[in-house]
Amino acid sequence: MTCLRTRSTRLFLRRPLHVLLAGCLLALVPGCTPGPRDPLVVLGPWTGKEGEAFEAALAKLDDGTGRRYTYEGTRSLRETLVSQLEAGDPPDVAILNSIGELTEYARRDRLKPLAEASAERAYAPWSPTLLVDSRRRTYWVPLKVDLKSLVWSRKGASSADPTWCVGLASQATSGWPGTDWVEDILLHQAGPDVYTRWATGRLDWRAPAVERAWTTWARLLGKRSPASVEQSLTTSFEGASGPGGQPRGLLDSPGFDCTHEHQSAFIRYVYADKDVRVEPSARYLDGRSEERDTFEVSGDMAAVFSDDEAAQVLVERLSGPAGREIWRAQADPAVRPLFPDPAGLPPTTPTDPNEREIDSLLTSGARTLCFDASDVMPPELRDAFHRAVLEFFRDPSRRHLTSLLGQLETVRSEVNAESGDDRTFRPPEDICASPGG
Repeated sequence: MTCLRTRSTRLFLRRPLHVLLAGCLLALVPGCTPGPRDPLVVLGPWTGKEGEAFEAALAKLDDGTGRRYTYEGTRSLRETLVSQLEAGDPPDVAILNSIGELTEYARRDRLKPLAEASAERAYAPWSPTLLVDSRRRTYWVPLKVDLKSLVWSRKGASSADPTWCVGLASQATSGWPGTDWVEDILLHQAGPDVYTRWATGRLDWRAPAVERAWTTWARLLGKRSPASVEQSLTTSFEGASGPGGQPRGLLDSPGFDCTHEHQSAFIRYVYADKDVRVEPSARYLDGRSEERDTFEVSGDMAAVFSDDEAAQVLVERLSGPAGREIWRAQADPAVRPLFPDPAGLPPTTPTDPNEREIDSLLTSGARTLCFDASDVMPPELRDAFHRAVLEFFRDPSRRHLTSLLGQLETVRSEVNAESGDDRTFRPPEDICASPGG
């Protein structure tokens, strides 16, 4: 006789009392023996080659207990996770890139504080602690990181008068390539302190520094024809599809007569084996010279949603040296993950020139790293920021910008009011740090 178990029954069976009752019932059924333990479910953002590499790493991450892992990769991560939480069947571990979302899950007691071994890898600025019930706690740890303050260009292209590629489409999150522009400009013009106050909801969106970042972006892009504007609004950040349906990058996309692209380190996968170079963005942003070694970063952080102790063990192994080495070995060069690399962990050994440059900036070339501002913001404000960027790109007039910033300030005020004066919970306030700090 076979005893079957599906994922829909996983939540029921994992609860201690229910597990005990289920075991008693099984014992009463002649010939029925308990099957293997359910696999731990990991929900994450990686699909395609990235997803395949991570899934292969999970398959090789044997913890000695015979426990198996199931990876669910999706581009609609927030929608999928919210649906699973509402159904009462969350994943054991979820990997998110939004500190704002993670903070909300912690506020609602959906996350489990990390075990000490994992909490020790809460590298700044990716994993700020939260004040919960008057105690400082760590709820997530970075598995993979990226550098955002970068410009990609064709080798030989003059940096004196760049023509910018812009692709703003990204399904439900369209607009984020534009928020990256505004964030990077504000960081380099106003510095980490002002950037931090803005990202964490403590600065008015109508402040001169914020307004200047938007107007600088419009000036750098220059006057664009209606056709060019529409093309940027409807073209993916990955560029047009090439042979085999693979993205070719904006620099190589038909109809984009451009020489430079402002984009995160992850875009290197579309430019693998192409004659493209990467450099820090500071020189292009009309910023302060003292901020030239300041960089905006992002990350994919693992958080535990279940009471299963094996989920804590999995996060510990994924964030440690052994997990890194296995994951890196499974990934193609173009999608090899980048890791935070403080003292005490073995350095990575990139082989691609652009990857070497990015890794060097992350680990030794940066004086200050600041987490992506929109990914720090509460989801409602982040989504409004995305929409405002799309509207501003279509109409960058001063009058329209004044209206958009007023709307964003209204959202900020409403979100802050909803949070109230909860002295038992404080969201992160320190989102900038020195590498390895």
